Amino acid sequence: MSDRAREGLFSSLGERIAGARVLDLFAGTGAVGIEALSRGAKSAVFVDPAPGAVATIRENCRRAKVTKLATVRRTDALRALRGEKSQFDLVILDPPYRTPPPLLDSVLAELAGRGAVAAGGFVVLTRESQSYTPVIPLDWAIERRLSYGDAVLLVFHT
Repeated sequence: MSDRAREGLFSSLGERIAGARVLDLFAGTGAVGIEALSRGAKSAVFVDPAPGAVATIRENCRRAKVTKLATVRRTDALRALRGEKSQFDLVILDPPYRTPPPLLDSVLAELAGRGAVAAGGFVVLTRESQSYTPVIPLDWAIERRLSYGDAVLLVFHT
């Protein structure tokens, strides 16, 4: 997610970030979850399967002085969700554009089916503007669609 898209997202969410429990799937550098923590989120769980990404997330959390609020997991999104017992107020999915559509559908179904998103919570999904839009759970309502260059951020309210 670009810096401009991240800024736009958090500006649109406003005060709803304060005190939120955040799940950053496909975390990459951790920039989105760290931004949430810097804006008052209570905690963030970062999930990425790549060892390099996990090391980067840990280092970025250390530099941002948010390590006590952060949990970093080296695993894939589906495995992380299947083992997760917590509920989150904000779930961010910024998968690589090449993520296979069936995998993305499975991740969203797992999120909804496990009750990982707290009632009244938000799910943010980043997609390439011309790409496949996954199957969205029935009880999620689209609140906002934000466009930044070739990226689209879909904000769902649960």
